[in-house]
Amino acid sequence: MAFRLFVPILAGATLRERIIACIGATIGIALTGAISGLVLGSGPHVPLLVAPMGASAVLLFAVPASPLAQPWSIIGGNTISALVGVLVAYFVHEPILAMGIAVSLAIAAMSFTRCLHPPGGAAALTAVIGGPAVIGAGFLFPFVPVALNSIVLVALGYGFHKLSRRTYPHVTVAAPKNSHGTIDPRAQERIGFRPEDIDAALGTLEETFDIDRNDLERLLRQVELQAMVRTHRTLLCRDIMSCHVISVDEHARADQARHLLLAHNIRTLPVVDSEARLVGAVGLRELAWASDTVKSVTKAVATASASAPAMGLLPVLTDGRSHAVVIIDDNRRILGLITQTDLLAATARTQTADRLLAEAVA
Repeated sequence: MAFRLFVPILAGATLRERIIACIGATIGIALTGAISGLVLGSGPHVPLLVAPMGASAVLLFAVPASPLAQPWSIIGGNTISALVGVLVAYFVHEPILAMGIAVSLAIAAMSFTRCLHPPGGAAALTAVIGGPAVIGAGFLFPFVPVALNSIVLVALGYGFHKLSRRTYPHVTVAAPKNSHGTIDPRAQERIGFRPEDIDAALGTLEETFDIDRNDLERLLRQVELQAMVRTHRTLLCRDIMSCHVISVDEHARADQARHLLLAHNIRTLPVVDSEARLVGAVGLRELAWASDTVKSVTKAVATASASAPAMGLLPVLTDGRSHAVVIIDDNRRILGLITQTDLLAATARTQTADRLLAEAVA
């Protein structure tokens, strides 16, 4: 139990992520110091790199999705806090009192300007107790070197994350709108928790969490889905898919595809190439005004493997846009197809079986 105090609590942290963070911090801090040196020159009267940049690098490279690690948080938080520190040092001459006031006012200023950044507290403190170099810089200190350091570090972090294929700045994914243009919630959101439930829970807990509100909702919906997949893991795509799949060659004419859709009373028609590999799908919407070949109106289609949990298709088949998922092998050849009706029937059958089992046990 004692060792649990030393277990990291960051969700999703992996060894690979930490190694990337270490490499990024090495490059970011070293280049920030070097670039600042080229801009400012060298000398004991000019601090090339302020200490809070080390803490900013931890957030920028280790937790780039954190709201505290976004560009405005780093640049605005450090600069505004340093300016607050300089102002406090100018008016309050008692060091102990000045340090406390500087940090508290920095928190308030960052909160009001929506750029809360923990290293900003250190920037404010540095402005108060930074020594001759900081005192000599005066009101220039928040801008050179603090703002300069922050801008360079963010620019380097942006480039590093792009090269390592990580998303930065972090953009929260807004909940998709109802694709039918009505005010009803999406099908997935009509049961289970709602956005107002999240707000109520956050209000009840009375704590601040280092995660964006939209990210939290997206995470909880994924947890809900994973729980459903786990409880129905034995039901695989191969168990419920239709194996006799009507498809059309990509070079077939549009009227031929329309005939297949109407003759077989289906809404999604997979399109294959000359080697029978899936290239997409068409429906009556795409074919309504098409006069050329099917290839010209083919759209992307959702796919899955035969061994995937069937319940994992719920988000796709309830998004209001997709009516079917094509089951393919490793060579993109069609093995089967699962429609909304297939999944609904399987879900109903599973729920009935669970109820009958519960009644038998009781």
